[in-house]
Amino acid sequence: MTEPARHDVAIIGGGIIGSACAYFLLRESPGLVVCVIEPDPSYEFASALRASGGCRVQFTCPENIEMSKFSIAFIRAFEATMATAKQPASVDWVEGGYLFIVPPEAAAGLERNVRRQQAHGCVVDLLSPSQLKQKFPSMNVSDLGAGAHTPHDGWCDPHGLLWGFRRKAIELGASYVQARFESAEITAGRITLIGLSNGGRVHAEAFVNAAGAWAGEVAQRFGMALPVTSMRRFEHYFTAGSPIERLPYVKDTARMAFRSEGPGFSGGLVDGNEARGFNFDVDHDYFERVVWPAAAHRFPAFQAAKCHRSWSGLYEVNELDGNPVIGAWRGLPQLYTVAGFSGHGMMHAPAAARGLAELIVHGRFESIDLTRLGCERIEAAAPYPEEGIL
Repeated sequence: MTEPARHDVAIIGGGIIGSACAYFLLRESPGLVVCVIEPDPSYEFASALRASGGCRVQFTCPENIEMSKFSIAFIRAFEATMATAKQPASVDWVEGGYLFIVPPEAAAGLERNVRRQQAHGCVVDLLSPSQLKQKFPSMNVSDLGAGAHTPHDGWCDPHGLLWGFRRKAIELGASYVQARFESAEITAGRITLIGLSNGGRVHAEAFVNAAGAWAGEVAQRFGMALPVTSMRRFEHYFTAGSPIERLPYVKDTARMAFRSEGPGFSGGLVDGNEARGFNFDVDHDYFERVVWPAAAHRFPAFQAAKCHRSWSGLYEVNELDGNPVIGAWRGLPQLYTVAGFSGHGMMHAPAAARGLAELIVHGRFESIDLTRLGCERIEAAAPYPEEGIL
């Protein structure tokens, strides 16, 4: 049997989170030997590539607000800083803004959340129903209590972001192994090596679970109970039946979320009760049955909306509290987790990966203290949830 390949860090999962981790590890410590284990270099089912690319500061947990601030600034500068010697790093950043809207009974909570975000230096405008109507004339505000508008939020191309991180990580020295993680050998509380689907074996000083929607299964193979499951959700591209102004990324308490995209709109409405599992089938009636009524109620111009395309993707849902798990597991200190973003993985990838790289290289978070997002709350079954709109 061949000797296992030896690395300083082995990252399981080469999507946007795993590739960002590889990049930040090598930026933090250029001498590291880093490998990324990814079974599908086409990323056909990668969650980020099936997402709409939104990035926002409208969170309530300080960690999420600060991660958003760093990540948005990083993505804005991505094309200038992440190009390789051979290829540019285009991500098509659009500063289109975000708009959270809530009914009257939730207005006080929204105002409280806005004050938190402003305390972190975020530009957030709290709008009354009349101000919403003035700013967005096509909106039905009759049943709204308030809105929060963040004009400097926006969206980008997830494909460009993922490949930009991957190419830059490779340029800095990361190696990518096309295989699936299958098993772990653990002796006396220490991971000796992991086995891959191609027959290869990998030894490393640190292992990172960045497997996204598959992170729960990966954790289980290390003997770790991680409450991360996969949940199907749909995205749609549609056009309005009558003229309508360009819209920011609009989100409400029922989890309707869509934004302007070229001449049309992109988004959907997440069903949190969707059965968990790896299901990529598309329900082509979902738009007309669920999304269209909600969109047409809020913007009457969508009464005659036409859906041109629907596709499915997976959320990696942290069933405990909806927040990511970022940190080392006390049961196996070599095992680090960065997963469970519950729909926010792409937008927080830069900050989360930087934090994990700091933890591995320096033994502590140095830029943003992410301690409360660690594995300890999972072991203690002590939720640390967001109070705002997910």
